[in-house]
Parts: sequence; structure tokens; C-alpha cells
Amino acid sequence: MVSEVRRGLIAGSLVLAMTSAWAPGASANDYPTRPITMLVPAGAGGTNDAVARIVAAKLAEVLQGTVVVENRPGAGGNIGTVAAAKAPADGHTLVMNISSAMAINPALYKAPGFDPVKDFTPISLVGSVPNVLVVSPSFPAKSLQELIAAAKAKPHGYQFGSAGNGTLPHLMGEMLNSYAGIELQHIPYRAIAAALTDVIGGEISMAFATPAAVIQHIKTNRLVPLGVSSAGRTPSLPDVPPIAETLPGFGGTLWIALFAPKDLPSEIDQKLQRAMKQVLESPDAREKLTAAGVEIDNGSPADVAKLLEEDLGRWAKIVKQSGAKVD
Repeated sequence: MVSEVRRGLIAGSLVLAMTSAWAPGASANDYPTRPITMLVPAGAGGTNDAVARIVAAKLAEVLQGTVVVENRPGAGGNIGTVAAAKAPADGHTLVMNISSAMAINPALYKAPGFDPVKDFTPISLVGSVPNVLVVSPSFPAKSLQELIAAAKAKPHGYQFGSAGNGTLPHLMGEMLNSYAGIELQHIPYRAIAAALTDVIGGEISMAFATPAAVIQHIKTNRLVPLGVSSAGRTPSLPDVPPIAETLPGFGGTLWIALFAPKDLPSEIDQKLQRAMKQVLESPDAREKLTAAGVEIDNGSPADVAKLLEEDLGRWAKIVKQSGAKVD
């Protein structure tokens, strides 16, 4: 009797083990089994939000499911990023995040609440958005070389605006100070649009902003572009030289990537990677992303991990030099 009971328990254990082993594969085959939530750690209307909505619509088609974009702004992106890190790792919560939240916030905030490397599974790079250094037509310098010469001749005599302490436009300005050996004064604003208004009006000297934020002003001759932060020329502004041509090594773009919480089952991970490849190769999604100012790059998880590692080091140095901190 004891032997029969033992044999029954062993058999039951084997069945349970086999069922458990097959469970991830079965769920991956059926994935998604309910609507996917794509978190955006920013408010509606920005670049990250626009990219998420374009990708979510196409991803829903490819996966034959529902993908709902949910904005979770606050604390420079930390609130939505933390929510994504703490979500179940079943593929039904994803986060479309930007490099400023993932690579700058860990250096900027004393306790951001997440580890960008340990708490996430990178799925796919979507692309990048460079920053453009712009001045008003009345500004005395018409090139980056002339700007540097003017700033050296008049230390602390010129200002650059940003969307606030620790934001990418702020740190790009600090990087320019460091690489060019100049002393531009930082003027923080609540939003980059307000800073650009004051550049146009001549209240401040210059600002860094995305092409989408400035291209219409450039076309109407209200702003003059002096350089882009990408390594090469950007398709939306092909006549504007990279800043790195004058200051070798200068660079920094806002990259956008899709992540899932850590420990995502490999079968679901692979399915999402394949789906994102289809999304970013589709002509309609590419057209919409390009119109939003994104330079598309269907990068692998390894590409995302490499970018993240490089930017964590790059921006930690710039944050330290700038003295910017947010509690």
C-alpha cells in the first residue's frame, strides 16, 4: 500500500513538473491573452508619447491583440518607469522609454526607484532623435565656430535655455561648455517651448531642442540652426553640420526603446522581438515615425544594452560636472 501511494505521489509530481515546464511555452503560443499595456513615463503630446502610439497601433495588428498606451508622467519619468519595473513579467506590461529617463535619471536623482540594467528586459530599439543647437537671427554668431569665439571673448555673457535642471537640453548645454571650454549660463524653463520663445525674442542666446520642436521656426527664419548632436547629419535637417565636426567626441541623442520587466519568459521575449521587427519594417509605421522626427533604428536587445551602458557613463559625468541634482 505504501509503495502504491509513493508511486502515485511520484507520478503526480512528474505530471506537475511536466505541466509546469510546458506552461511558459503554452502561454507564449497564446500570447497575448489579454490587452497589453504600454506605459509611457511622460505626458501626452511629446516625442515618447507619439512614438508609443504609432508603435502600439502597429504592434496590435502584428500580435492580433490589443495594445493600450497609458501615460504615467512625473518625476522626470521615474514614476512610469518604476511602475513598469514592478509589473508582472508576463509580457502584458511594456514600457516605451527614452534615454533621458533610463540613462540620466540614475545620476540625477538620489533615489530614482529603479535600476535601468537589472530591472528591465530590453526588447527593441525604435530609433533616436538628435538635438539641434539654435539661435535667433539677431545673434552675432552664424556658425558654431563663431559662437565659441564669441563666448570665449565674453565669459558668462551668453545664456542657453532648457526645459529644466537635469533635462537633456540642459545637459547638452553643459556638454557644450565642457567640450568648447566656454561658460554659457544656464536658464531653466518649465518647458522647452518657453525657452524657444525667448530665444526667438532675443531674451536668451540659444537652446538645444529636438528637430520637431524647431523645424518650423527654422523654415520661417525665426531660428538659425548651428549644429546637431548626432554623429552624422540628420535627414530632417541635412544642411546642418554635426557639432562633432567642430568638437570631436561631442554627441548625444535621445534614443527610444521598448522594454519589459526583468525575467520575461524567453518565448514571449522572442515573440515580441519578432513582432517589433515587423512593426519597424512596415512602410506606414516608418512613415509616421519619420514624420515625428525619429531616425528609425530597429536595434536588437544587445544594441539597447550597449547604448544604455554607454549613456549611463556619459551622462553621469556630465551631471557631475553640471552639479545638477534632484531629490
